[in-house]
Amino acid sequence: MLNKNKIKVNFHSSICLNGNVYIDPLEIKKETKNAKVVFITHTHWDHLDEDSINKVKNSNTIFVCPKDAEEKLEKFWIDKKNIITVEPNMKFKVLDISCETFPAYNLQKEFHPKENGWVGFKLVIDGESFVICGDTDLTEELKQIKTDVLFVPIGGTYTMDAEEAAYLTNIIKPKLVVPMHYGKIVGGKQAENVFLKKLNKNIESLILIKK
Repeated sequence: MLNKNKIKVNFHSSICLNGNVYIDPLEIKKETKNAKVVFITHTHWDHLDEDSINKVKNSNTIFVCPKDAEEKLEKFWIDKKNIITVEPNMKFKVLDISCETFPAYNLQKEFHPKENGWVGFKLVIDGESFVICGDTDLTEELKQIKTDVLFVPIGGTYTMDAEEAAYLTNIIKPKLVVPMHYGKIVGGKQAENVFLKKLNKNIESLILIKK
């Protein structure tokens, strides 16, 4: 049975799974130095934050990121041997985590060009699958994904909006969906309300963003 207590959202698109697997850490207040793996979807400031990374990383932390994030991570005094660079459509394993990448991009907006090679992740941890869409519009690639838990952006402007996110979720049919990328930087309570209204009632939602 899915343990929702192992799913934490710190802020915006900052996720922590199982207490020590971080995705796009941001606005981390407490220094833990406990990160086993840090996954970075792309290089925008709200997904690649030096202060938050420094609070969770230790000398053994593995970083998984697109190629253009590698140079920035090295500037944070992260050893290159601890950095794994990825591009879309890869399958690999990091420690005991099975990983896949897929493209995360905008269709008719310029914020996240497909040619940048930025990614979303599918992670399998302790037999449960988690998909982190990253900053993306509603793409054909996303419609093909299956997962137990879906983290989907709903804020619009830089990503798909709430109605599109609900449409995508209804196609994927996860056991659990966690709406992301809204609250303070973009989107708000209205986006959350629209998403929940359009969501198939057979799909459980978990609201973790503090607005």
